[in-house]
Amino acid sequence: MALEKWDKASAEEVDEYGVFRVRRYLARSPRTGKTRPFSVIDSADWVNVVGLTPDEEIILVRQYRHGSERFSLEIPGGIVDADEDPADAAVRELREETGFQGTAPVYLGTIEPNPAVLSNRCHTYLVRDCRPTGDQELDPGEDIEIALLPRSEVALAVADGRISHALVVCAFWWLAQNPA
Repeated sequence: MALEKWDKASAEEVDEYGVFRVRRYLARSPRTGKTRPFSVIDSADWVNVVGLTPDEEIILVRQYRHGSERFSLEIPGGIVDADEDPADAAVRELREETGFQGTAPVYLGTIEPNPAVLSNRCHTYLVRDCRPTGDQELDPGEDIEIALLPRSEVALAVADGRISHALVVCAFWWLAQNPA
């Protein structure tokens, strides 16, 4: 039996929450013919950027995350603005969150963070030869501490739980696939 796409029977936007909105719809199963409710979170695409210094140190940001209610060690990243190229967003987020700039961004890969409930994608870029060029330009909802980690210690930091953000771990997987 070949899989078929579910047909939407109805749809409604439930609410807008700033960085995302929720929509609910009914969809009919092509296998059973029965209708079920689904909820989807719509958000703009996200970007993650692996910044590498000339000494092969990864630029990390440490910040409080309200979802987990704890501090998280991550790479810079954020929302891709409307009509913004993801590569430009990577450069912007790196500069705003850390004050670092480097070479032109190199595309590493794109993932769907959770296609069961999220409609967006997360693009990952590598920026090499990063150096501090200015101050952080933080959004009102950001308090960020910068940390540097030797590239050779990334696997250990993931294994021992210092880095546990799933999208960041995936970005390091993309980085490991890049031979240069």
